[in-house]
Amino acid sequence: GAQIIDLMMLVIDVTKGMQTQSAECLVIGQIACQKMVVVLNKIDLLPEGKRQSAIEKMTKKMQKTLENTKFCGCPIVAVAAKPGGPEAPESENPLGVSELIEVLKSQAYLPSRDPSGHFLMAVDHCFSIKGQGTVMTGTILSGSVSLGDNVEIPALKVTKKVKSMQMFHTPVTYAMQGDRVGICVTQFDPKLLERGLICTPDSLHTIHAAIISLKKISYFRGALQTKAKFHITVGHETVMGRVMFFSPAPADFNEEMKENVFDFEKDYLYQEEYLSKDSVSSENKENDQAEVQLPRQQWALLEFEKPVTCPKLCLVIGSKLDTDIHANTCRLAFHGVLLQGMEDRNYTETFLPKLKVYKLKHKEGQVERVMDDYSVIGRSLFKKETNIQIFVGLKVKLSTGEDGIIDGGFGQSGKFKIRIPDGLKPDTKMLLTVASKKKSKGVKGDMTEEDESSKNDSAQPVAISLLFKRYVFDMQKKMIQS
Repeated sequence: GAQIIDLMMLVIDVTKGMQTQSAECLVIGQIACQKMVVVLNKIDLLPEGKRQSAIEKMTKKMQKTLENTKFCGCPIVAVAAKPGGPEAPESENPLGVSELIEVLKSQAYLPSRDPSGHFLMAVDHCFSIKGQGTVMTGTILSGSVSLGDNVEIPALKVTKKVKSMQMFHTPVTYAMQGDRVGICVTQFDPKLLERGLICTPDSLHTIHAAIISLKKISYFRGALQTKAKFHITVGHETVMGRVMFFSPAPADFNEEMKENVFDFEKDYLYQEEYLSKDSVSSENKENDQAEVQLPRQQWALLEFEKPVTCPKLCLVIGSKLDTDIHANTCRLAFHGVLLQGMEDRNYTETFLPKLKVYKLKHKEGQVERVMDDYSVIGRSLFKKETNIQIFVGLKVKLSTGEDGIIDGGFGQSGKFKIRIPDGLKPDTKMLLTVASKKKSKGVKGDMTEEDESSKNDSAQPVAISLLFKRYVFDMQKKMIQS
């Protein structure tokens, strides 16, 4: 419901200051709202002699809190809505409320509204009026509506004709984006809809999964882990969803991404967790000097536990609402924009293979011995039972710098042959020849000086590195090398 607000009032108990839920309201305001006024309430509870200084102290504290938010410098007004509390006589006048009204008048503005596009309305009440029909009241999020139009209640797959409309008890024939309106339809049971969306028929889709662009909420403690479950709020609905995070390929970390579109042609790198300063700094503790690169944009695949009906590009908020409410921690974890919904129930087969998210795989082995100037035998890269045929043709790199290509298996024990197109370097050949001679000699008898030096050389065997990508949603699990 926060996305229908143009100007918010954050009400703070002047005797307590910011509480956990005030902080959550502030976070939601930053995501969904442009302007704010802070109201310090209950000033009648402050002793009169110290009242002014206590208000000034709390005002300074609030200004400090808002310093790094989009609401920095917003008006702060002190009031007592009902001095003396609920039991006080009616003759008690509110304190500071007329000043608050003046502030609200000065902050009020006419947002730009647009009647074009599909009609979409967030309904927050639904009730019947005898002899009239069923009334749905709410705020129009986009487009416009006229008397006689057909509107769909997509969650119920029901279409109804607009019989009459009212705005603030005045009958109207037309309403548009930003208007608060009551729409009357007939033959619809109000018990079926308490809150939800109504729209132009067939303009909204029910989705089972979605791709979103997202940002972590900085006050959320702890990492955002792939495969974790969050409460996902989209429009009026909150459902459980599982997340998988991914980023651009490292070469594109700094690239400016187009807003509100997702490019299925690009390759994306799978992430075990959302990359943020906290997640990266824990890995790089020993190397504090290194400037850590973070991507400009990150995405998540959301898989809902039950289907959700919502428009494209709608606001998405992920939270951990099962956190203890008294724990004094922010339960809101991330917010984002829904870029692409998946309507097909079998989206894992029909849709996900289009999503090119890859994991980097790295295998290490050693050179066993030299065959000739252009080939070596390797070991320890594969298990004995691995089918080496599927790796034939993949490129490998030796720790001595040579590039090689896997040519095929060698014998039965998981060993394999590597072709070195540019030939082995003389140093590498010597290193490997000395190492294998030593093996065959079994290092018996007195060691000559030459043996001593070769012992030092061959202490580090020549390693073989195999790097490839594997796409997460590739059914064939192919290995790809660029």
